Amino acid sequence: MAHFSKYSLIFVTNMQANLEDAFANPKHAFASCVTNHEVINHLNITMKKFFCFWSLILIAHMAIAQTQIIAHRGFHATKNSVRNSLSALQHAQDFGAFGSECDINETADGVLVVAHGPKHGKYIVQQTDFQTLRSQKLENGEILPTLDEYLEQAAKNTNTKLIIEIKDHNTPQRETRVVKNILKAVKKHKLQNDVEYIAFRKHVCDELIKYGPKGIQVAYLNGDLTPEYCKGLNYTGIDYNLGVLKKHPNWIKEAQELGLIVNVWTVNDTENLQWCVDQGVDFITTDNPEEAARIISKK
Repeated sequence: MAHFSKYSLIFVTNMQANLEDAFANPKHAFASCVTNHEVINHLNITMKKFFCFWSLILIAHMAIAQTQIIAHRGFHATKNSVRNSLSALQHAQDFGAFGSECDINETADGVLVVAHGPKHGKYIVQQTDFQTLRSQKLENGEILPTLDEYLEQAAKNTNTKLIIEIKDHNTPQRETRVVKNILKAVKKHKLQNDVEYIAFRKHVCDELIKYGPKGIQVAYLNGDLTPEYCKGLNYTGIDYNLGVLKKHPNWIKEAQELGLIVNVWTVNDTENLQWCVDQGVDFITTDNPEEAARIISKK
């Protein structure tokens, strides 16, 4: 999505105010113009402001409407990188992706780690202590990152949002604890405005809304709720599998008309990437950011 500074918005607002004054009060606008030359100059300035204002509006609309890229578990399709690694996050940042998605699980002794699960190597993540898991390196030799380590890397380039998927845990109580601890860690790193959240479990989404800061971005993953229902739960988006949105393509516009963000996952091939762009989805989660960027650039 496009983000504009408060100074840009003030500039546009001032442009609009000047134009409205000029057209509503023509006598006032031209009162100081005592020669034909001054009249022409004043008219030229007014028209320049008019075209500048509408050009900014057009640019803003185009930027907002453009589909953006979420790197699925980071931009791992690069040399010596793997999914959910620190290098995958850094590559997504260097690439300029809107967001980099990661998966968060809690270990048996309460440490939040970046791992898809349910296993890391031969160990079940949620049933194994952190030190044992840490001893099992990733496929490229990197260490299994903690959430804190991931947030430290995220803070180095906040132009790329961190999209945190909170994995299902075995009890609602544990999920609530995980939600609270993730929110606490994000706050500690001062990244509340740079992290967004997704989850399959409705309970997790509800707890994020309940305990998160005002304006928290939460999208539901499971694909079984209508946009209207998600809106009623105060979720800010739907993040559905490609198959779900192909079955219910009307949900895309319905969600957007309700003010919800629409993301689709995980889309890697050219044909389906093109379909998503043509449908006007807000975000595409992909393992193939380069192909997604190529298709988006052609629109």
